[in-house]
Amino acid sequence: MSSYCLATYRCYDEKADFAKKAQGIAVGLTVGSWTDLPEAKKAEMEKHLGRVVDIRVHEPAEGAPLSERYADIDIAYPDLNYSRDIPALLVTVFGKLSMDGRIKLIDLKFSGEFLSAFPGPKFGIRGVRNLLGVHDRPLLMSIFKSVIGHDMPALREQFYLQALGGVDLIKDDEILFENPLTPIEKRVETCLEAAHQAEKETGQKLLYAVNLTGPTFELKNQARKAIAAGANAFLFNVLAYGFDVLHELARDPEIKVPIMAHPAMAGAMYPSPYHGIAASVLLGKLMRIAGADIVLFPSPYGSVVMPREENMAIQHALLSGPPEYIYAGGSGNGSGTANPAGTAFPQTSFPVPSAGIHPGLVPLILKDFGGEVIVNAGGGIHGHPMGTAAGGHAFRQAIDACLQGKPLRVYAETHPELQAAINAWGIKE
Repeated sequence: MSSYCLATYRCYDEKADFAKKAQGIAVGLTVGSWTDLPEAKKAEMEKHLGRVVDIRVHEPAEGAPLSERYADIDIAYPDLNYSRDIPALLVTVFGKLSMDGRIKLIDLKFSGEFLSAFPGPKFGIRGVRNLLGVHDRPLLMSIFKSVIGHDMPALREQFYLQALGGVDLIKDDEILFENPLTPIEKRVETCLEAAHQAEKETGQKLLYAVNLTGPTFELKNQARKAIAAGANAFLFNVLAYGFDVLHELARDPEIKVPIMAHPAMAGAMYPSPYHGIAASVLLGKLMRIAGADIVLFPSPYGSVVMPREENMAIQHALLSGPPEYIYAGGSGNGSGTANPAGTAFPQTSFPVPSAGIHPGLVPLILKDFGGEVIVNAGGGIHGHPMGTAAGGHAFRQAIDACLQGKPLRVYAETHPELQAAINAWGIKE
């Protein structure tokens, strides 16, 4: 009796026989050939055979081009075929298939057996909140900007001003790599010294997500060096390194800090309706399973826009549990087993809609994402007319106004930092 993972594809074709197409995928990505096998060999190979579970054909509306004809195809793949790691699963379900015309991987569901190899986020939402001691509001994060070529004193000053603004987290820019001016250990020591100085004035704890970079096989040593210097969080460019690298970092018992996943490179994979991997899988399910405590993704509001429905799908993937993740069916013909009841499931990851965020967007962010969200700002803090620290205060004031049920314009009457932000960027509700 086998367990299976279920892949869902959206396949576009003007005149294809989708049943034949689906069967070709199920066989081609597993045993390779079926009809030519002798009966004795079929009996031996059947446990490795992919199964077509469902096909839902969508014909174009009247007047629409035939090129918009597609089918959503569900195929179950036996866990017996691949090792318990994300690269093996992805190569199985979408390796060479990703190059076969207009086809997109739009969902994955996993067996309990497969998920058992992934402890998921080490901290998750609850753990990050515990580290900060903040449980009653959305969190606020600021981003280092203009960092290349700056020395340590300049970096410290920028960090200190952000910390004074009342942010909960500060992250490196994803393009800040190892360099002679600001090596990772010195960045950690200097920035956390600034954090402690700011904490004396604000009374607020702070996580600094330092960018973990370098050759893949040196990353763990780099992480340990940073932790020895006092690092309390990491930023990591997951898609440039691969999900398995994130998994290895997240499950290492010596890496006892939250990991924040940056979406760099994701634009090469999710935006096309005809190719790639859906954002909810790429930046939602796989990030959470691999162990990201915090996940950044383009917001539907600002400068790098992702459609709102895709944002909501990512959020759902980061916060939900079974049955959205677990394939509990058989193989499509009654064989196979349901996943065990009570399958352990990774805890939730913090969603972080990003890019182009200013205080006037806070009501919309909280309306869409609720309280379990990190409001993330770069230019909306550094570009504040009254300075960086005031930029942080304006965001905190916008969050407070929303929690108190007050319109931003009313709250801004007694909060000049918020008023200045509204004057500069307006309000979008």
